Amino acid sequence: MSSTDFNPADPFALFRQMWQNAAPAAAQPFMPPLTEEDIERRIGELKVVEAWLAMSQGMLSMQIKTLEMQKAALAALTPSSPKKKDE
Repeated sequence: MSSTDFNPADPFALFRQMWQNAAPAAAQPFMPPLTEEDIERRIGELKVVEAWLAMSQGMLSMQIKTLEMQKAALAALTPSSPKKKDE
């Protein structure tokens, strides 16, 4: 039985066929690599992406905290509107 034949006992056959037809063999991200070298290379690539995302998250968090501090400083330095006295 080839991978293109329908097998009612395999609930993922339709999705597998869709992925195989949607992208060339080298661009299928969910297909397992065949060699240990491919696995090691992929792990290394994903660790680089993870480090980049962590750095980006840290920079974003720092920008948010800086803006919050600027907002608090502006609120502290801005004179409040004078209250009217009842005459």
